[in-house]
Amino acid sequence: MKGILGRKVGMTQVFAKNGTLIPVTVIEVEPNVVMQVKTKETDGYNAIQLGVVDKKEKKANKQEIGHAKKAGTTPKRFLKEIRNVEGEYTLGAILKADVFEVGEIVDVTGTSKGKGFQGVIKRHNQNRGPMGHGSQYHRRPGSMGTMLPKRVLKGKNLPGHMGNETITIQNLQIVEVNADENYILVSGNVPGAKNSLVLIKSAVKNTKKKDTPEVITYAQETVVDEVVEAEGQEETIAVEETDTTEPTVEETTTETPEETKEEN
Repeated sequence: MKGILGRKVGMTQVFAKNGTLIPVTVIEVEPNVVMQVKTKETDGYNAIQLGVVDKKEKKANKQEIGHAKKAGTTPKRFLKEIRNVEGEYTLGAILKADVFEVGEIVDVTGTSKGKGFQGVIKRHNQNRGPMGHGSQYHRRPGSMGTMLPKRVLKGKNLPGHMGNETITIQNLQIVEVNADENYILVSGNVPGAKNSLVLIKSAVKNTKKKDTPEVITYAQETVVDEVVEAEGQEETIAVEETDTTEPTVEETTTETPEETKEEN
């Protein structure tokens, strides 16, 4: 088991060389600091605690500051514990996007968008009643259980607060990992709004690595590339000018008509 914290940037799509279109979610991975390492000997189980996003010391209490100093870092705004980790981690180590590889299957956990107080049609996908012909039943939840046992049973679908819940989407595939720019492309959708915090960890039900189609990448020219290209063109023009110079004409002796008559 391994994992990392990141921020959901949004969704886009990439194209594979075999022609398939893959919808992906872009997750920005800020440097994760190992704030604590737990072992069976000391805590009874193996786990690591990750911290992300710096927090001002004036907004942190003494316990948070002391906890961060043990790891040699500043207080963090978000902390997350990952259990049953594989491999060895050192206190204060920094984890980046290259923790995962392309093709790995992961589970992504996030907080869904809050919808506020909603009715049963939007919240539980129920059907509405007739909208005309004198009907007095349109978008209400329906019978509350007037017959036996003469009470509302537990689990009855009723209006209430919708969203803002912790949701995990399982068996998503990693399409691309960019350690230089610190982002991960995950196939499919991920719960949460833009800039929300998400947790990427190894899949629980499916641990096999799948073969992903090779993604088409586009090289974007920079100002440095344009300058180098312009210098290369100037050098080729200079070489062509030196090659096209007129060759030297060898000196030839011209004979007068008198000299030719004497010879004859």
